[in-house]
Amino acid sequence: MEFPLLNEILVIFGLAITVLFICHRLKIPAIVGYLLTGILAGPHGLALVKSVEGVQSIAELGVIFLLFNIGLEFSFTKLLDIKKTALIGGTVQVGLSIVCTFIIARLLGISANQALFLGFLISLSSTAIVLKQMGERAELDTPHGKINLGILIYQDIIIVPMMLFTPLLAFAGASIGPVSILLAKAASLVILVVILAIYAVPNLLYHIARTQSRELFLLSIIVICFSVAWLTSSAGLSLALGAFLAGLIIAESEYSHQALASIVPFIYTFTSLFFVSVGMLLNINIVLQNLGIIAVLTLALLLGKGLIASAVTIMLGYPLRTAVIVGFSLCQIGEFSFILSQTGIENGLISGALYQGFLAASVLTMMLTPFLMAAASRIAGAICNWPLSERLLSGRYPWMVETDEDSDGKEDHLVIIGYGVNGKNISRAAFYAGIPYIILEINPERVREEKQKGQPIYYGDAAHEIVLKKAKIEAARVAVIAISDPVSTRRITYMIRSLNPGIHIIVRTRFVADMQDLHRLGADDVIPEEYETSVEIFTRVLTKYLVPRDEIEEYIERIREEDYEMFRSISWHGLDFHKLKTPLADIDVVTLKVGNYSEVVGKTLSEVDFRNKYGVSIIAIYREKETISNPGAEDMMQAGDCLVVLGESWQIRNAARIIE
Repeated sequence: MEFPLLNEILVIFGLAITVLFICHRLKIPAIVGYLLTGILAGPHGLALVKSVEGVQSIAELGVIFLLFNIGLEFSFTKLLDIKKTALIGGTVQVGLSIVCTFIIARLLGISANQALFLGFLISLSSTAIVLKQMGERAELDTPHGKINLGILIYQDIIIVPMMLFTPLLAFAGASIGPVSILLAKAASLVILVVILAIYAVPNLLYHIARTQSRELFLLSIIVICFSVAWLTSSAGLSLALGAFLAGLIIAESEYSHQALASIVPFIYTFTSLFFVSVGMLLNINIVLQNLGIIAVLTLALLLGKGLIASAVTIMLGYPLRTAVIVGFSLCQIGEFSFILSQTGIENGLISGALYQGFLAASVLTMMLTPFLMAAASRIAGAICNWPLSERLLSGRYPWMVETDEDSDGKEDHLVIIGYGVNGKNISRAAFYAGIPYIILEINPERVREEKQKGQPIYYGDAAHEIVLKKAKIEAARVAVIAISDPVSTRRITYMIRSLNPGIHIIVRTRFVADMQDLHRLGADDVIPEEYETSVEIFTRVLTKYLVPRDEIEEYIERIREEDYEMFRSISWHGLDFHKLKTPLADIDVVTLKVGNYSEVVGKTLSEVDFRNKYGVSIIAIYREKETISNPGAEDMMQAGDCLVVLGESWQIRNAARIIE
C-alpha cells in the first residue's frame, strides 16, 4: 500500500537536515533554513515535492501548536500585568508601523483594506530569531534585551486580534450584518473560554493527572487544543485563534508547565513543516525577475522598522545607544507575519504578485538579522560619538533628580553600576558597612521604585562620560560594574579608568574569555560568573571532606590569581593542586535518632562506651528544645534524642544498629 504523502515528508525532512546543518555552520537561524528548504523542495525550485497542498494541510497543525504555545505562556494574569515597556512600547511600535505602511501603500494606489492588512504584516518582528540571538549572546538581561522582549511579547499577543480582525477587512463595503454576527460569535467564545478556564478544565486535568498516565495526559491536552480550535473554526473564526484560547484555558491551571513540556516535540515538528510550506510558495523566478525592486523593498523594511523601534525606545526614556541596538534587533519581518499572510490570502486581501514580493523581502530581512544584531553595538558606539544633544545620548527623564543634588561633597565613595541581583547585594552590604555609595541604573521603572525607597540611585547610561561625572567618579575609591551587556561593560571600564586612574575597578562578567580584555581596559578585579560557580562548588566539596578552612582559602586564592587556569586548562598535568591533602576524607558527621526500643535508652555515654566499642564519638545531643554540646560521660540518652555522631562511615553504620 502506497502512502505518497509519506514520501513527500521524508524528502522534506531529509533535505531539511542538510540545509539546517549548513545554516548552523554559517550561524543562520533555523527558521531561515526551513524557508530555504521549502524553496528548494517546492514546485518553483527542484520540484522534489509534488503534493504541496497535502504538505500545507499538515502544516496547518504547526499554526495550531504555535498559537497554543503562546496561549500557554501568557495566562490572563500575565496579560494584565504587562509592564510599561511591553504595553506602551509595543502599542506605539505596532501602531506607528501600521500607520506608516498604510500611508505609503495608499500613495502607491493600494486599496485601504489591503493597505491596513499590509501594515499588520510589517508591524511584526521575529520573536524566535531575536530571542535566540540574544540568548546566545547573553543579552536577555540587558536594557535593550528587556525592551526587545517586552515589544516582542506584545506582538505575539496582538497577532491574535489581528487574525480576528483580518476577515472583517474582507467585509469592507458590505453590510454591517456579517460583521456584527462575527463579533457576537467572538464575544461568546471569550465568555466560554473564561468559564472553561475557571471551572471545567482545572478539575478535568486534576482527575486525569491523578491517574499518573503520561499518555492520557498528553491526549487530553491535544483534545482540548483541537476542540477549541474546531469550535472557533465552526463559528467562522480562525483555527489559530481557537488554539490560542485553548492555551489560555490551560495556562490558568497548575498543569500548564507539564502541558507545555508534553507538546514541545509537536511544536518543533509541525512548525518546521509550516515554514517549509511557506518557502514552497516563494516563486524564485519572480524574485530574480524583480531583484532590484525586492532589494529596495528589503532595505526600506529594515530602515523603516529600525527607525520606528529606535524612536519608541527613545520615547520610553532610554539612551540613544540602547535605541540603536533595539532598532537593529527588531527591523525584520516575523514568523507570525507568514501565518497572518495565509489568512489574508484566504480572504483576498493580498494579491499573488504582492505576496511574492513580501515573502522574498521578509526572508531576506530574517537572514540579515543575525549579522545586523552582531554589528549593532559597534555601530551604536560610533553613533554615540557624534556631536549630539546630551538628552538624546543619556535618555534622561524629565522627572529624574539630578545626581548633583545628593552627590555634591561626596568622596571616597563606591559607585555601583547596574542594580540587578549583584547590584542589590553590593548596595545592601555597603549600607550595613557604612560605606557611602551611588547607584547608576538604566531601567527607569526600577530607578523610580528604588528612589522612593530612599536609595541613592540615578538614571543614566554609565557608558557616557557626563553620567559618570555626575556620579563623582573622579572622587570615588571603588567602582563595581555589575551589568549583563558585555560591550557596555568594556566601554564603561575604559571610561572609568580614563576619568579616575587611581580608582579600583571590579567587574562582573559572564565568561572567562572576557577577562583579558577587561584587564587590558583597566579593570583591577574581574569576577567571571561561570568559574566562580565552580569555585563555590569546589569549596563545598573540600569542606565536606573536612579539609582545613585556611587550606581551602589558600587554594581558592591561587585559582583566582592564576585566572582560573585550573578550570581553563585542557591538560590536567602541570597544575600544582595535587598537593592539596584530604587527611580526614573518610571521617563523616551524621545525626542518628534514638529509637523507642533502642538498647541505649536510659543509659549514660560511659555505660555504652561508644568510643571503645564502636570507634565513634558523640559530639552533641539534641533533645526537644535542649541542645547538649560536647556531652559528658554521665549524660543519659532518652528515646527520641538526636545524637550527632563523628566517625568513619563503617563505624557509624555499626553504631547506628544499637542507636536506632
